[in-house]
Order: sequence, then structure tokens, then C-alpha cells
Amino acid sequence: MDSIKVFVKEWVIPIVIAFIIALAINKFLFFKILVPTESMYPTIKVQDRIFVTRVYHPENLKRGDIVVFYSDELGERLVKRLIGLPGDKIDIKDGTVYINGKKYEEPYVVNKDDYTASEPFVVPDGEYFFLGDNRANSLDSRYWQYSYIKADKIEGKAIFTLFPFNRMGVLK
Repeated sequence: MDSIKVFVKEWVIPIVIAFIIALAINKFLFFKILVPTESMYPTIKVQDRIFVTRVYHPENLKRGDIVVFYSDELGERLVKRLIGLPGDKIDIKDGTVYINGKKYEEPYVVNKDDYTASEPFVVPDGEYFFLGDNRANSLDSRYWQYSYIKADKIEGKAIFTLFPFNRMGVLK
């Protein structure tokens, strides 16, 4: 009987505690995702596994952050670059983005397209505007029926590529 108590005390209880801690971290602090599309190429490639920190205050996000959110329109979790903050006026002419009348430099976009918006996007309060880095092959705010994502749909900020190991590193 003593050997069972020792086994439970030394093995079972620590394993259960570690499992509970891992679940809490995954639920409240971090999670990982598998990227299914090439809309963020070359920053993120298809089948990359990305480490994401949970976002509880979307107002602290910055333009240029890579964000994970849930799209009600598409019924799936997406990864895109945050371009427009609440109140911004986004104009796209021949593939170049202008924010509040100023050209926005995007060195991470290598596959541009010649998209021109018929009229500027004006981001409503509490909502955000997203574009993929691979503009020629990205279904993003330019094309969605609802061009903006509400703050409560934002789940996290992508910060690190975990896999494949040869691409492991901080996302920029």
C-alpha cells in the first residue's frame, strides 16, 4: 500500500499538475496554429507552425503586427497583417497602400498586385483592416463582404515560427 501512495505522490500528482498548467497556458497565454494558405508568403509559408500570444486588448496592437483572428464570414481562423486601425482611412492605388493620405511602406510585400480600391476603406471604431503579405494571392479585407474584423474576433499576435526547424525564428 505504501508503494502505491509513493507512486501517486511522486508520479501521478506531478503529471496531473503539469497537464493542468499546460492546458491553462494554452487557453490563456499562448497557442500554436498550422498555416493552411500562402496568403502571408514569404513571411509565413504553407504548413508553417506558428506560436501565437493571446491578445486581450486589441487596442494595444500596432499597424504591421501579424494577427490571428476568427472570420465569421469564412468560418475559420486566419493569419493576416494588421494594416488599418479604428478610424483609419485606407486607400489602395495600383497595389500601393495609403493610410490617412500617406504612403505606407511595406518591405515584407514581395508579390504585389495592381489592385485599386474603388473607394477608400474607412475603418469603423472597434474594428480592424487586414491584408496578406502575398497580395496577389490573398483573400483579405479588400475582398471580404465585411471588410473589417471586430476586436472581439482577434485571438492573438503571431510572434514565432516553430516549425519547420530551418525556418524557426521571430516573425517580422
